Amino acid sequence: MKKLLIVGANGFTGRRLLTDFASDPSYQVTVCSLNPDIAPSQGYEFIQTDIRDTAALRQLFETVCPEVVVNTSALSVPDYCENHRAEADLLNTRAVEQMAQLCEAFHARLIHLSTDFVFDGNTDRLYTEDDIPLPVNYYGLTKLAGEKAVARHCSDYAIVRVVIIYGKSLPLQHGNIFQLVAHKLRNGETIRVVSDQWRTPTFVGDISVGIERLIAVPVNGIFHICGKDHISIAEIAYRVTDYLRLDRSLIRPVTTAEMRETTPRPRDSGLSIEKARRILGYEPRSIEEGMKETFGCTH
Repeated sequence: MKKLLIVGANGFTGRRLLTDFASDPSYQVTVCSLNPDIAPSQGYEFIQTDIRDTAALRQLFETVCPEVVVNTSALSVPDYCENHRAEADLLNTRAVEQMAQLCEAFHARLIHLSTDFVFDGNTDRLYTEDDIPLPVNYYGLTKLAGEKAVARHCSDYAIVRVVIIYGKSLPLQHGNIFQLVAHKLRNGETIRVVSDQWRTPTFVGDISVGIERLIAVPVNGIFHICGKDHISIAEIAYRVTDYLRLDRSLIRPVTTAEMRETTPRPRDSGLSIEKARRILGYEPRSIEEGMKETFGCTH
């Protein structure tokens, strides 16, 4: 039985990992988060921890003695990170560096979640793991610094880049773009969506699959674990609308310039999954398959 520690388990991705791994008898699962909002249950142990507190983080490692650590924690809202830089740096970079050092000291494998926002998006093809990152906002800068800290301090690690994570959220969790579109259109509200930014959206369950493969195949390096559909954000909204048979006329496609976002975003941060396919046998769901698991079968 492998000792697994999931950091940030109260988040959207963390909760899915908790659900998937806690039901697997191969793992002894411990989860942590800043707030005590994870209900005790069989299959895992919960330890409330502020990972920004160096002493508390070390105490967590001494208590659990993990063999594998999966870090899903992050400040991931670009606008918030832009306006709260010290806070973003503390969680996305400094805490990650401390975690990486502890993983090395405790001989634990670190699987760290990162983002497509480490790239500037000025490309005409999908990014590979060998492409040079160049963030356009502070969120991307802090996540890239976290990646570098992991690679610098760990001899056993994987960096997992994901893109626009979606799926069925639990009560009180923040929704994702798929559920936001569905909610607004069901209420008859119009929604403005960017038509000239492209992504490779990731179904949350596929992240669990990718991480499980990275535990079983302990190779070092960066892996893109995301979806196989390379589409615009406006097209995401249209796909949801069509799947749920809602009113397409409520979608208002606008350009990045027309959206007037205060924080810049990459134009096209779609990620190639060919490395994960080749080394891990990773094969993600299509958006249609992901929507079926998110919304249920509507046909």
